[in-house]
Amino acid sequence: MFIDVNGLTMHVLQDGPPGAAPLVLLHSLGTNAHVWDHQAAELARSFRVIRPDLRGHGLTGCTNGPYSMELFAADLAGLLDALGVEHAHIGGISIGGLIAQGFAAAYPGRAASLILADTALAIPPAQSWTDRAALVRAEGIGAIADAVIARWVTPAFLKAPATAGLRAMLLRTPAEGYAAAAEAIAAADFTTSTAALNIPALVIVGDQDLATPVASAEALHRALAGSGLVVVKEAAHIPTVEQPAAVTAAILNFLRPDITDFYDAGMEIRKQVLGEAHVAQAAARITDLDRDFQAFITRTAWGGVWARPGLDRRTRSLLTIAMMASLGHEEELKLHLRASKNTGATPADISEVLLQVAVYAGVPAANTAFRAAKQIFTEIHP
Repeated sequence: MFIDVNGLTMHVLQDGPPGAAPLVLLHSLGTNAHVWDHQAAELARSFRVIRPDLRGHGLTGCTNGPYSMELFAADLAGLLDALGVEHAHIGGISIGGLIAQGFAAAYPGRAASLILADTALAIPPAQSWTDRAALVRAEGIGAIADAVIARWVTPAFLKAPATAGLRAMLLRTPAEGYAAAAEAIAAADFTTSTAALNIPALVIVGDQDLATPVASAEALHRALAGSGLVVVKEAAHIPTVEQPAAVTAAILNFLRPDITDFYDAGMEIRKQVLGEAHVAQAAARITDLDRDFQAFITRTAWGGVWARPGLDRRTRSLLTIAMMASLGHEEELKLHLRASKNTGATPADISEVLLQVAVYAGVPAANTAFRAAKQIFTEIHP
């Protein structure tokens, strides 16, 4: 989709259930949102994954420089405002990681956590960035392509099809967008502001990254109290492409740690699926008679089953709707039909499911469910 942000037409990809916790993934210099394709495919099972093309990159508009980290952070804040997202997990690779740090510092409370891949507190020397910017403006992106690609991936990965894809992203990046972003990197230094952050964080780095080496990642890790550090083997500067499974696993382990409190986990997912207003109303109606029952449902159904990674949220939603329709539980059916706006299950999906119900559970059950769906969809899809 395309959204107007700060006088800029920004291109953004969204995947996953609309009501799930938002997760922003910011790409590296000279690439675009597709460097996160492998991660987005898996993370979208449980998160609302938001991947913008940065200013001057991909399909987002390219304005003339100068750019700054403050400008990129403002772009991100404007994008989240436009999408109705108050706070989100923020991930970024290379310049994306710098922007994530700047955003967290400039907009307190809006970053739920940070995932910082192959980045640093600062990426010196500044002169190398300004020299590169001048070269790109004078001779075009092609003048630096071979040297840049050689630092993005390991020698063993240079001839991989995915590397050809990275080269295509680089060569399609507007020269001014690349140069202005490079100059923003030259001026960036988050040594002080990042050390003052107090939010969960994960640092990821390829073990053969020359641009932001392991030593830089370790310094970033030390600056972020309580952060995790994952070194990805056989990867250089863009491990999201070179070692996608390892990066995805690291992110999932960070965002979805082993559940130790099934009630709290269940309550969070219940709010994401059913909506905070509904959960608040239900909590207000709890009495001593059903207090233990409500805790049991939250802990077992929501924390024990809905929290499992084996099925994505849309699939669980459709299965629940099918079962409620088949069993004739109309009140619960309506509840989960309303929740479909948060799970990514569309009216077309639900229509197909109810046809299946008609065949295997009977026409009367499906007829009742279709009638309920018509009523609910009139409310939530006016």
